Amino acid sequence: MTTGDCHFPTTSWSRVAHAGDSLDPARRAALQDLAHAYWYPLYAFIRRQGHSPDKAADLTQGFFADLLERGGLAVADPNRGRFRSFLLAACRHYLSHDRERDAALKRGGGVSVVSISSVRAEWRFRAEPTHEQTADRLFMRGWALEVLRIALERLRADEAGAGRSALFDQLGPTLTDGRGRSSYDDIGAALGLSVPAVKMAASRLRKRYRALVREEVARTVAVEGDVEDEIRDLFAALAG
Repeated sequence: MTTGDCHFPTTSWSRVAHAGDSLDPARRAALQDLAHAYWYPLYAFIRRQGHSPDKAADLTQGFFADLLERGGLAVADPNRGRFRSFLLAACRHYLSHDRERDAALKRGGGVSVVSISSVRAEWRFRAEPTHEQTADRLFMRGWALEVLRIALERLRADEAGAGRSALFDQLGPTLTDGRGRSSYDDIGAALGLSVPAVKMAASRLRKRYRALVREEVARTVAVEGDVEDEIRDLFAALAG
């Protein structure tokens, strides 16, 4: 197991199974893992429904607490599709039944499953493209960005564990921003490496990053054959 695997040791569907089992001692921790990984796409979806930043943060917290309190994850079935589809459908159901209680602190035994700063969440929300997007498309975009973020953090941890933090700091921006802010010549000079060595390292990082993105996507589908379709959907959401 690599360093980057430590925070996500099992598939999302496996974590759902833990979170849905009322007798499982790992239940709350599993749901917290899911909530921390996927709260933002749901926040963006709820915001686009017309709720204020504070209300959207409360609803997002309430949704995950409601899943824990009412055992909603117990009915989740990986054979019925992708985890993101289940999560969005569950959120729609939650909103349609007006679960935005004023007594939000009473949910989940009085303990929040995930702590959400409405200021931080709104900062991310306002950074979204300014053109109109449907709530579903915004959810998909948030999901795609979260998959990329998790994969990048895993890669960062792997490189740090291998003693290559300085290299990652220089080349990391090239993975998400083309060539990044520095040229390979500048990076080589900063690290004491030749340009060919920098290019080889960049190629290695890009290959590993793509593999980690694929792994993260695979965690959220029940059938291996769905991975390629899911990757196309996620990147289409980013392009859109």
